[in-house]
Amino acid sequence: MLLDTTVYVDLLQSRSSARLDELIRFRTCNHSAVCLSELTHAFGRLNPADKRTAKTLSIVRETIRDIPSHRLFEPDAETWGAAGILAGLMFRLGSYAKGAERKCLNDALVFLQARKMGVPLLTANHVDFDTLNQLVPDGRILLYRRTT
Repeated sequence: MLLDTTVYVDLLQSRSSARLDELIRFRTCNHSAVCLSELTHAFGRLNPADKRTAKTLSIVRETIRDIPSHRLFEPDAETWGAAGILAGLMFRLGSYAKGAERKCLNDALVFLQARKMGVPLLTANHVDFDTLNQLVPDGRILLYRRTT
């Protein structure tokens, strides 16, 4: 399976259930360069003056280091092109707020990347990936619910 960014965030914030932890432990997990980018975004975005930043970035850094290089994949040019169209459809049909185009593009990229790899995408993002799956019904998604 391919992990969406929500999986990393939920694991880091202790919002994963025992069932999700078990699924990740016993299945082959693949990683997307798109999600890597979403994770590393924190290094530029978080305020270095905030006392919580150093600890947060340390945890994110360790998470990234734990990704095996042979399990990290990047979308190819064909996937990028198709994702641009799919993200535009998703944005227009989903009535997203202005500025959400990048989010739609990242979601479309990860969704189509998993589809091309022939693996399901694991995510807690029910709304966006259900929309993508309705637009491209032969994609496979594994949805989970976060613990509170």
